[in-house]
Amino acid sequence: MAADIKPRPLELLAPARDVETAFAAIRHGADAVYIGGPAFGARSAAGNTIDDIQRVVDYAHIFGVRVYVTLNTIIYENELDDVRSLVAGLDRIGVDALIVQDMALLGMDIPPVDLHASTQCDGRTPAKVAALSAAGFSQIVLPREFSLDMIREAAAAAPSARLEVFVHGALCVSYSGDCQAGWVTQGRSANRGECPQICRLQYTLTDKDRRPVRLPDGSSATRHWLSLADMRRIDSLGLLADAGASSFKIEGRLKSTAYVKEVTAAYSQALDRLVASAPDRYVRASYGRVDLRFTPDTDACFNRGFTRYFLRPGDSVGISATRSPKWIGRPVGRLVASRPRYIVVSADTALHAGDGLGWFGDDGVFRGFRVNRVDDAGHIYPAPGSDIPSRPGTELYRNRDNDRDAMLARDDTSLRTIAVTAVLRMTSDRRPVIDLTDERGCSVTVASSVPCTDIARTPQTAARRGLMERLGDTVYRLDSLDDRCGDAFIPASLLTALRRQAIGALDRAWHIAYRRKRRIAGTLAPDAFAGLELTYHDNVANSMARDFYESHGAAVGQNALEVSPQTGELRVMTTRYCLRRELGACLKDPATRDRLPAGDLWLDAPLGRLRLHCDCAGCRMLVSIKKS
Repeated sequence: MAADIKPRPLELLAPARDVETAFAAIRHGADAVYIGGPAFGARSAAGNTIDDIQRVVDYAHIFGVRVYVTLNTIIYENELDDVRSLVAGLDRIGVDALIVQDMALLGMDIPPVDLHASTQCDGRTPAKVAALSAAGFSQIVLPREFSLDMIREAAAAAPSARLEVFVHGALCVSYSGDCQAGWVTQGRSANRGECPQICRLQYTLTDKDRRPVRLPDGSSATRHWLSLADMRRIDSLGLLADAGASSFKIEGRLKSTAYVKEVTAAYSQALDRLVASAPDRYVRASYGRVDLRFTPDTDACFNRGFTRYFLRPGDSVGISATRSPKWIGRPVGRLVASRPRYIVVSADTALHAGDGLGWFGDDGVFRGFRVNRVDDAGHIYPAPGSDIPSRPGTELYRNRDNDRDAMLARDDTSLRTIAVTAVLRMTSDRRPVIDLTDERGCSVTVASSVPCTDIARTPQTAARRGLMERLGDTVYRLDSLDDRCGDAFIPASLLTALRRQAIGALDRAWHIAYRRKRRIAGTLAPDAFAGLELTYHDNVANSMARDFYESHGAAVGQNALEVSPQTGELRVMTTRYCLRRELGACLKDPATRDRLPAGDLWLDAPLGRLRLHCDCAGCRMLVSIKKS
C-alpha cells in the first residue's frame, strides 16, 4: 500500500435497546451504537428520551464511539414538523448521525447532521446505492441479500460512501422496507415500527385447490414456512471488508443486554484479528482496549440456527428455520424416563436449576419448561404445572443456561480503557511536570506550582510508577512511564494531585478535539430518476418525499399503502428466499422441479391466504394477498 494511503477504519455497529445496553455494547467492543429516539424508529418498542441518548453520547464519545439514532420510519404529513424539532434536539446533544428511510429528511430545513440511508431505503441495485450517495447519504445500509459481488459493485458505484452490511441477527424474509404484509393483514406497519412478524407464523403449504402439498421428504406441510434462520458472518468479515464494506452491523434493538454483550464481544474479537492481520489496510474506528472476563460464544445466546444468507454461491439454501421461530437452544441429551414429579435424562452436559429445556412433540410443536431443581441422582424436577416430554428418546434442548445468564448479568464482564503514555520530569526550578499522551492523539502537560527540593533517601521509581498507575476510577490505563525525576523526592499527595489534574486536562482536550462528521449537500442530478414511476412499494407518505422524487425526474404513481389504502391482490413481500429452492424443487432445475406441484403455491393461515409466485427471471419469490 502506498505510504500516503491511510488504513480504512472498520466499524462494529451494535444495537442498543436502552442506555444500559448501549453502555454494555461500548464496553464490549462496539465502534458505534444505534439506538431509537423518542419516536419514528423502526422498533416502536425501543424508544429512548433525549436525556437518555445524551448519556449515551457523553459516554460513547470518550472512546471515539459514534452514536447513530434511528429515525427510519416513513413520516406522515402531519408529523413533518415534529421530525424537524426532533432532529434539531438530537443534533444539539451531539449525536453523530441519523439512520433514516424517508426522503423528506433531505428536503427539510434541519441542522447538517450526518444522514445514513437505512436498509429500508431499498438500495437494491448498485445504481440505487449510487443515487443514495449522490443524494447526500454518507453511509448506506446495504440490503441483507447482497452477495460479495454485489457489495463490490455497490462500492464501485458509490466510492465516496461508507457501506454498512448486516453481519449477525434476525433476517427479514422480505427486502427491508418492501414488506407490506403486516399492514395489509393486521394494520400494523413494519415501516412505522410496528412489524407483527407474520413471517414467523405457522402456515400450511397448499396448492391452488387448498390441498396440503405433499413434500419431497414426506414431512408435514404445516410449518413456519417464511421464518428464516439468523445471519452469522463472523468468519467472513475479511471477505466483506475486501469487498468494500466498512461498517459491520449486529441486528437486535429489541435484544437483551446479555445478548448484546455476547455478540458484540465475539465480533469485536474477530474484527481485532482482522485488523491485526492487515494493519496497513484496516484500523478500528474507535479507541480503547477491551478486556473481557468471559469467552464469548454466539451459539450460547438467542438464535434460530445460522446462515450466511446469499453471501457466496451455495448460501442460497438451508436458510430457513421452519420448525420453530423460537430459540430452540443447544441439544443437551435425551429423555430416558418420565415420572410424575421428575424426568430422567441422559445428558451431555451438566444441567442446573433455572435452566430452560425444550423439545419437539410428536405434532412438531416446540414446547419447554423451566428446571426447578436437579437432585444428586441427576433427576430433573420441572417447575410445577409444566408440560413435560413423555416419550423415551426425545431429544432435549437447553435454551436458557441459568449460570451463563447470571454471569452475563454482572457489571464486570468487560473493561474498556484508553492507553496513555506518561513522562514524569522536573523543571529547572525543581517543580514536577507530567506530560500525558493518549491513543486518541491528545497530549497535555501539567506542572506543579510547588518545588520539590528534597533528595530521596531510597529509590523512588517503583513508588512513583505505582502512584501513576492508580487510574482505576478513570477510563485510562498507564501503558508506559518515562520517569526522569531521578533521586528527587515528590510527596505522594503532590504526585497524586498532579496526576488527577493531568487526567482532567486530558478529558477536556479530547472533548475539544472530538469532531462529528457533518452532512454535505447532495449532488443528485435532476434527471436521476427520469422515467421511473413509483408505486406503493416505494413508501412515499408525505409531500416532501414526493417533491424529492419528482424534482429528480420520477413520477409518483402511488403513495404508500399506509396513507393510500388499496384493494385487490397486493404484492406484500419480495424476497430472494424461494421456498421451492429451499425444498429442493427449484423450477430452473428440470431434475427437481416436479417434486412440488407446478404453478403458484399458497400459504394458508387464519390471517389469510398468501400466494407464492416464483419470478425465476429475477430469481426471487413474490408473496401476495387479496385485500377487500
